[in-house]
Amino acid sequence: MQKNYRKTLTACYLGFITQAITANFAPLLFLTFHHDYEISLGRIALIPTAFFLTQLVVDAFCARYVDRIGYRRAIVASQIASGVGLIGMAFLPELAADPFIGIIVCVIIYAIGSGLIEVLCSPIVEACPFDNKESVMSLLHSFYCWGSVGVVLFSTLFFAAFGVGNWKILACIWALVPLLNTINFISCPIAPLVSEGKSMSIGQLCKTPLFWVAVLLMACSGASELSMSQWASAYAESALGLSKTMGDLTGPCLFAITMGISRVIYGKYGEKVELTGFMLDSGVLCLLCYVLASMTSEPVWGLVGCISCGFSVGIMWPGTLSIASARMPLGGTALFALLAMAGDLGGAFGPSLVGYITQMSGNNLRMGLRGGCIFPIGLIVGLLIMKRLSARKAG
Repeated sequence: MQKNYRKTLTACYLGFITQAITANFAPLLFLTFHHDYEISLGRIALIPTAFFLTQLVVDAFCARYVDRIGYRRAIVASQIASGVGLIGMAFLPELAADPFIGIIVCVIIYAIGSGLIEVLCSPIVEACPFDNKESVMSLLHSFYCWGSVGVVLFSTLFFAAFGVGNWKILACIWALVPLLNTINFISCPIAPLVSEGKSMSIGQLCKTPLFWVAVLLMACSGASELSMSQWASAYAESALGLSKTMGDLTGPCLFAITMGISRVIYGKYGEKVELTGFMLDSGVLCLLCYVLASMTSEPVWGLVGCISCGFSVGIMWPGTLSIASARMPLGGTALFALLAMAGDLGGAFGPSLVGYITQMSGNNLRMGLRGGCIFPIGLIVGLLIMKRLSARKAG
């Protein structure tokens, strides 16, 4: 049984790599779209908005309907949608009357796949008969980090070797990952997370105090991660004197690497560490990183705080899913979908708040990040509440 489910785990690893491809490939081409298709930068800025809004819609859809469709059908559909969207990106802009519409259609298609992956891979792995599931979950989520780094590095090498003009070939190459992984999901064993008819309803989840604590943690986790990671490139440019392009590559890559290292460390040694305590320590480290990045006048130290923040937030998302699933074992798909939605909302709201404060303070980035300290503080408060609820239940 254990050996058979290894194939399931491998499929989910590749699923998270697919999600990294869909999230990170198009942003590398924004200037190419601007020059080749004469699309204004204002319209190009709508591409990530369309991607994340589609994921939010998919999160809401999954909470209600995935159990009726079935996990296997839905996760296979996620791989097909991701592959079709990436291949379409190479052809549809040329075929559409407005290339921007062609791009947005493809983004929405592969964002549907990404959203399904985000909701389904975690409960699929949670249902597998593995020991130390918290460690397995942390290691699983590290593949998104490694996928993000791999997409940026491999794409950069491809463009250097063959030219950015051949990006359509690369889009088709990346599409092979989800399309070939479809075979894995068709044939691998997938166990039910909760017996049919026994899952908690959305209403029942909303009446559970621990659920709302988990929602707070997911929202603050997404906000803490993306509010800092989006400024990683700015710090890399100012600290290292890099060009805008190299700053965009270096900063987010270093952030993703430290985040991945955190998840691998817990994945390897998690059975020896109490998860809530590790997350609380990480929350304190996250706050210290925000304070360092927002208080220092030295760009190098700001970069250190920014990159170290990746390590501090690495455990938050998978750790919250593991704790919520263990404490609410009948939560089912709705639990994972609603928590993913909370994380995505935090990821959308957090950077906007930091950007707004930055603008209102005369484009002072340090003031924006100072306001962003509210997110790691939210993490710490949520984890303290969770520890208290757990102690009360144990007592």
